[in-house]
Amino acid sequence: MAKYFIITIDTEGDNQWDLSRGISTENARYLPRFQDLCEKYSFKPVWLTNYEMAKDAFYVEYMRDCLVRGVCEVGMHLHAWYSPPEYSLPRVNQERAYLIEYPPEIMEAKVKFMTELLEDTFQRQMVSHRSGRWALNETYLALLHKYGYQVDCSVTPHVSWAGKPGCTGIPGSDYRAAPERPYYIYTDLLEVPVSIRKIRCFQLKRVLSLRDFLRECRDYIKGKEQWLRPDKFLSEKGMLRLVEIICKEDTDYLMFMMHSSELMPGGSNTFTTKQRVEELFVCMERLFSYIGQNYQGVTLKQYRELTAAREGTRKNCEKTGN
Repeated sequence: MAKYFIITIDTEGDNQWDLSRGISTENARYLPRFQDLCEKYSFKPVWLTNYEMAKDAFYVEYMRDCLVRGVCEVGMHLHAWYSPPEYSLPRVNQERAYLIEYPPEIMEAKVKFMTELLEDTFQRQMVSHRSGRWALNETYLALLHKYGYQVDCSVTPHVSWAGKPGCTGIPGSDYRAAPERPYYIYTDLLEVPVSIRKIRCFQLKRVLSLRDFLRECRDYIKGKEQWLRPDKFLSEKGMLRLVEIICKEDTDYLMFMMHSSELMPGGSNTFTTKQRVEELFVCMERLFSYIGQNYQGVTLKQYRELTAAREGTRKNCEKTGN
C-alpha cells in the first residue's frame, strides 16, 4: 500500500497566542526556508491561509510562484475574530471567537468572503480547509460543502477543546471519540484527521525538572496524545514513535502540522529566539528524512483525489464481482 505524507501549516499572523498583540505578518518572510526544506524531500506543504496573510504582498507573490511550480497547495484557514465582515459578539471573556459562535448568516458571510479572497488572489479553486481554533459544527460543515471545499483537516482525534471557550463562553469542539482515519462528511467532502495517537513513550528530552519527570512517568503509564508536531521540548522520540505506530497500521497517510509563525524567532511563545528556530529546523530535518524513507509527499487536494480514485476502483470491482 502506498503511503502519503501531508504537511499542513496554519498560515497566520505573528504570535496569535498573545491575546494582547495586534496583527502583523512578519513571519511570511521566514516561510521560504521551510518550503525549501519540504522540496528537498519532495514534500508539498499545504499553506492553510487566513485573512491577514492573504493580504501580505510578500506572501502572495511567493506563494503564487510556488503554485505555478506545483510544489505546494494554498487552502483556507479562518480566524473568525479578524476575518471580515466585522460583527460584535457578547463577550464574557478575552478569548478569541470561534466561527461557530456567530449567527449562521455571519458564518456564511465570513466563509464566502475568505473563499472569494483566496480564489481571486491565487487564481485557484479553494478545496482544502482547516478551522480556526479547531472548531466545527454541522452549520460550518454545510457551508464548506456549499462553497466547494472537498477536504477538511480540523478534526483532532483523542483531543477535546471543550476547556477552551470562545469569547461568548461556548466550549470548543470535543474530538475524543472522533475517528483516526479519513471519512466522508458528505459524498464529496472528505475529513482527513490530524495524525494523533495515544502512545506510551518516555521522552527524556522533555524532562527538565522533577515535576517533568513525574509527568513523563504518568504519561508513560496512562498514555499520552502524541501529535506529529514539534513542541517546546523538540523531542523527536515521541514523533518518531508515532510514525512507527501509524506506519504499521492499515492507514495510508501521516499528517504533520505547525503554525507559520513558529518558523520565525519570536513569532510564537515556543520558539522565541533564532537559536530555538535553528534547533526546530534540525528536528524537522531529521523527522522529514525518516518519514521520506516510507512516505510520498502529497497535498490535501492530491490526497482527496487519490482517495476518490481508490473508492471508484473499489466500487467498480464490487459491481463486476472482481
